[in-house]
Amino acid sequence: MLNYNHLRYFWAVAHEGNLTRTAARLGVSQSALSVQIGKLEDRLGQKLFERRGRGLFLTEAGRIALDRADAIFGLGDEIEALLGGRSEGVRQVLRVGSAATLSRNFQLDFLRPVLGRDDVEVVVRSGGLSDLLAGLEAHRLDVVLATAPPPTDAATPWVASRLAEQAVGLMGTPGLLRDPGLGLAELLEAHPLVLPTPESGVRQGFDALALKLGVRVRIAAEVDDMAMMRLLARDGVGLALLPSIVVKDELAAGVLVEAEAHPGLVESFYAITLRRRFPNALLGEVLG
Repeated sequence: MLNYNHLRYFWAVAHEGNLTRTAARLGVSQSALSVQIGKLEDRLGQKLFERRGRGLFLTEAGRIALDRADAIFGLGDEIEALLGGRSEGVRQVLRVGSAATLSRNFQLDFLRPVLGRDDVEVVVRSGGLSDLLAGLEAHRLDVVLATAPPPTDAATPWVASRLAEQAVGLMGTPGLLRDPGLGLAELLEAHPLVLPTPESGVRQGFDALALKLGVRVRIAAEVDDMAMMRLLARDGVGLALLPSIVVKDELAAGVLVEAEAHPGLVESFYAITLRRRFPNALLGEVLG
């Protein structure tokens, strides 16, 4: 394995540019410092420095090694600062998991407090809820955004914070919704529908509503991605069961309109975290 003491000696010399001064600063002899760097070069199979006259210069391999060493020791400083409660000046990373069914506009609104900051990097992963929760439990994610809270037990103490609630309507092209006088039951029977998949809470509420109304619906598509539902609605494939936030640009432009007959359903948005000893400080900013 790579000896990181040898790497740190190399790193110090590379930044100092002088073997004698570095040895004095580190409190070791110049010969001992040379031996340690030589061992690193032997381990890597590459010369890291070359002498030109009385000067010490990095080789091409040395420049590559220095770039990586800067990253390694920079991360070490960040770990020390973050775990020691000194996060000032440290570039922070917020890792967010987002259920595939979640509105992209909602995700953008959630992340807006930390977007564009020089000291923050945002990583967004999309996928199924079970995979995202596994990533949260393994500390690969800081928060998961979803439309339903997960089951909680003593083994996995999720913390689900409800962030918002949006009314869900039937969205379609002006051509499909040219008759504003239709009631909800007539509307559902008159047009094909673009619906979320059956595991969605909104879909379950819709199925219960259709059963209550005694209507037989025609399903044009079942989709687990809000962006795809928006595209299908724009193409006139059918009426899409969506929160208005998903299609706010299309509604503003008149590309889509919302049916007057309203299903009376809502979609809730949750931020799911785990109780942690060292929570990501950025969570407080996005969770409010």
